[in-house]
Amino acid sequence: MSAAPAHAEVTRRATARRVTPRQEGPWRQRLEIALFVTPALTLMAVFVVWPIASAVRMSFYRWKGFGPMDDFVGWRNYDRVLHDQVFTDAIMHNFTIVILSILVQLPLGLAVALLLNRKIRFRGVLRTVVFVPYVLAEVIAGVVWFQLLQPESGVVDGIISGIGLTPPEQGFLGTPDLALWTVFVVLTWKYLGLAILLFMAGLQGVPDELYEAAQLDGATWWQTQRRIAIPLLGPTIRTWAFLSMIGSIQLFDMVWILTGGGPANATTTMATYLINQGTGRYNYGIAGAASVVLFVIGFVMALAYQTFVLRRDTQTEG
Repeated sequence: MSAAPAHAEVTRRATARRVTPRQEGPWRQRLEIALFVTPALTLMAVFVVWPIASAVRMSFYRWKGFGPMDDFVGWRNYDRVLHDQVFTDAIMHNFTIVILSILVQLPLGLAVALLLNRKIRFRGVLRTVVFVPYVLAEVIAGVVWFQLLQPESGVVDGIISGIGLTPPEQGFLGTPDLALWTVFVVLTWKYLGLAILLFMAGLQGVPDELYEAAQLDGATWWQTQRRIAIPLLGPTIRTWAFLSMIGSIQLFDMVWILTGGGPANATTTMATYLINQGTGRYNYGIAGAASVVLFVIGFVMALAYQTFVLRRDTQTEG
């Protein structure tokens, strides 16, 4: 008879112990969230928010980088930047790289990814060779290509001369009409591996049952890729296009190493323009205005792309 009350008492105490954590749960959860989020927010505030705020403040002053920032000029720096032919040309250069990346790197990367997705000999080696340029540091890749493209003494000019053609007298990087196209070729060599890697990862998610069903229906390999594989790669292609677009707008490293924005500003980008104005000419107010314009252009493009292109991939059913 005494076992039942004892069992009831044990049950009551266990229930009480289970209720207590539930009452303390919300505070504990808030504390855990604050503990994990605060370092990330701190880093974002220090390395993102504060630099943006400093650039915006700097853009309203005429400042040479030393002394107090007290020469307020208002919107005059923005007026100078937006009416500077070099900067407007730089915007066109950035958008040229964006368009060329989509028109050239997308079909090329997709074709190579489809090829390497087949069971061919040395597929692993070919995948490694294709991806190696992407993992190289921009500085290393830029210096290597700068040496290869040297006029007369470079390997590229030597190959062109060896097949009976005449290379440009000033070299590919020294000829204004060829410099931007040459930079794009180097960029394609450098970043094509990322597109191929993403497309191949997307192809791995295509169910084998779809390929088998297409084969049973008598579809050829190309018909299978065109009707099944490529349509299912839509989200991956749109994600890569977004990354390519943002990277092209922020383009700096490779251009700075290969040409420094020359010759005659033929390869100047928005990033090289603001760096040249800031650290080169000590016009930090102009550089600040250019950086704000670059940020606004990139932000608007990213927001528009997210709204009109990536929306189909983020919307939930219902």
